[in-house]
Amino acid sequence: MSGNSGNLVGGSAVISCPHGGRASAASAQTGVRLDGLPVPTGADAFTVSGCPHTVDRVPHPCTTIRWSPGPDSVLVDGAPVLLDTTHALCFTAALVPQGRPLVSSVPQGVHCR
Repeated sequence: MSGNSGNLVGGSAVISCPHGGRASAASAQTGVRLDGLPVPTGADAFTVSGCPHTVDRVPHPCTTIRWSPGPDSVLVDGAPVLLDTTHALCFTAALVPQGRPLVSSVPQGVHCR
């Protein structure tokens, strides 16, 4: 089994930062669709909204997610698809890492090995 095994993150997946902010693909424009929604890839920009994280009562919300797909990832339109096991980190606007995002995939029967 490949190190890139996992469930495909479809457009209907719920992605959040570790503090409860919601993430969405700001640019999912692939030609491949799953349940009528574009399949997000590692080339898409993911933004986080509603993160309540603070440090010493000063807001430090997550604002983006950066995904790091492996070199042998499955490609869609030349970009690596995202699996629920793909390495990713949430960042503040100042690019301070805040932890891994949480991915709740909607079961659709698509699994990559």
